[in-house]
Amino acid sequence: MLETSARLLKLLSLLQVRRDWTGPELAGRLGVDVRTIRRDVDKLRSLGYPVTSLPGATGGYQLGAGAQLPPLLLDDDEAVAVAVGLRTAANGSIAGIEETSVRALTKLEQVLPSRLRRRVQALQAHTTALTAAGPTVDAETLTIIAAACRDHQQLRFTYASTHGGPSKRLVEPQGLVHTGRRWYLVAWEVSKEDWRTFRVDRVEGEPALAARFTPREPPARSLGEFVSRQISSNVYTYQAVLTIHAPLREVADRTSPMSASLEPVDDGKCLMRTGADALERILWHLLFLGFEFDVHEPAELKDYIRTLTDRLQNSIGARA
Repeated sequence: MLETSARLLKLLSLLQVRRDWTGPELAGRLGVDVRTIRRDVDKLRSLGYPVTSLPGATGGYQLGAGAQLPPLLLDDDEAVAVAVGLRTAANGSIAGIEETSVRALTKLEQVLPSRLRRRVQALQAHTTALTAAGPTVDAETLTIIAAACRDHQQLRFTYASTHGGPSKRLVEPQGLVHTGRRWYLVAWEVSKEDWRTFRVDRVEGEPALAARFTPREPPARSLGEFVSRQISSNVYTYQAVLTIHAPLREVADRTSPMSASLEPVDDGKCLMRTGADALERILWHLLFLGFEFDVHEPAELKDYIRTLTDRLQNSIGARA
């Protein structure tokens, strides 16, 4: 009986960490035959776990959604991560889930072993959250978008862009990126035939699911890097490309990933892409860094620096 119960718990854990399993895969993991897996699946169903059978030569199983939420199996690190995530969500940027997060956290902490409760309490006691002001997004909207990314389904929505009025969009969603202040959707826009970044708080109403699509190669190795590059320069009137004469790590310590994207050139230099609606903002940012730099683009920034240099030299009686 104890051996069977332990095997059922292991089987349930496997079904929770991966979406689809074949019968032979589960049998190999648990060291039993496929017939035993069928019996164990039937036992899980009798306990209320919605395990569905998949068609095919080898068959398969999937833990689906039931009428009620079944108990979850979490290892130590997962339990701590969920507890910390719930605490963060209680003060986060997703509208309408603060109270729900507190209720879920209360339930979780009631069943946490003392050793894990101490870890969570230590994190809470010695961590101060610096909440940045920013727009909130609807939890249901995020859920719909995330599910569409997972299931490779197109999304239709009305988008209020910075320039112009609301417009209808049809996209193939790739993933969500949270910057700490805002949520962004990275998606392939069908009509533009190009990758786009959308602020989720500007999506009006709930997105509608459309046809399934074949996933494309992502626009960058990291969606976070792609969003950083897009929002640090592409949305501004002036987009600057510069070489900074300092190692990337030192430059990164003095700038925000939301204000500039950085790429290494060699051990002593890095390439910066940044932007602003006024040239003086770019220049003040560069002067604040305290490193030498070369301006590649735009030409307007080069002209502005020449004009300002002449003005400063004239102010102290010097001539270029």
